[in-house]
Amino acid sequence: MARMTAASTPDRRLCVAPMMDWTDRHCRAFHRVLTREALLYTEMAVDKAVIHGDRDKLIGFDPAEHPVAIQLGGSDPADLAKASRIAGGFGYIEINLNVGCPSDRVQSGRFGACLMQEPALVADCVKAMQDAVSLPVTVKCRIGVDEQDPEVALFDFVETVAAAGVTSFTVHARKAWLKGLSPKENRTVPPLDYDLVRRLKAQRPELEIILNGGLETLEQGLAETVPLDGMMLGRAAYHTPWILAEADSRLFGKADPVASRVEAVDAYRPYLESQLGKGTRLHDMTRHMLGLFTGQPGARLWRRILSEKAPKRGAGLEVIDEALAAVVPHDEAA
Repeated sequence: MARMTAASTPDRRLCVAPMMDWTDRHCRAFHRVLTREALLYTEMAVDKAVIHGDRDKLIGFDPAEHPVAIQLGGSDPADLAKASRIAGGFGYIEINLNVGCPSDRVQSGRFGACLMQEPALVADCVKAMQDAVSLPVTVKCRIGVDEQDPEVALFDFVETVAAAGVTSFTVHARKAWLKGLSPKENRTVPPLDYDLVRRLKAQRPELEIILNGGLETLEQGLAETVPLDGMMLGRAAYHTPWILAEADSRLFGKADPVASRVEAVDAYRPYLESQLGKGTRLHDMTRHMLGLFTGQPGARLWRRILSEKAPKRGAGLEVIDEALAAVVPHDEAA
């Protein structure tokens, strides 16, 4: 179940970012076999979809995923309050508001990074969310958008939203360019400004500030987050998930749950078997495992077998066995 610090506050020293089409329940179940302590986030769930859609399919999760938080997208305080109540009933331990996604679809709905331009509206949203639930309500944002001066925009945004009661901000240390860059380019092209995030913490030491953006390893995260409160890994955690396997010992002083990549696969196997029994396609789960052996001899063969055979109709655990048989003789960690 959820591991939390005093006062029911999630421990955010290490978070795995909410990533659309990536951090679904199967991904989170896999990441959980690598780390028991990191705070995992859902993909962004749009408030209206949570209210009117298939809630179990959209935001359902297994308690074994804990500690897990949900990220919501929206800009209507009443709808966000309703969605927050629903999410709270599902057992999430935190509700995060997306003020960082730059995609066209998000902009057309007037939420995501474009809300950096409307801090008063964000303040109204988080206040409504806080009034609706007893869970922590947090915000994930950029340092600014388009022509905004981050030195002004970020500090003014945080001041306004913090006045509404938010005490924890995850800051992706890049601007978002809403016009001219694709969502993919927005994750890599705008320059990182970690120093700005550190200056924010120096000015607002009472707030919890989590750093996100461009962090590739735990070592880099630990170095860049002095004197911040934590790190949020995104693509690095997804493409090279093994970096999570030493997080519990290095960041939390706990025993790491698995000692090798093969042991991680074995630990994930009961989940795979259970989900296959429910009709889940093997590929829906193994696609999150493709990077497990990155940097190891045999990694390409592991990826190829899973990529080619897991999507086939009726594929089962024999595909995992075949991929492991191809890579295990080369796996020094095994």
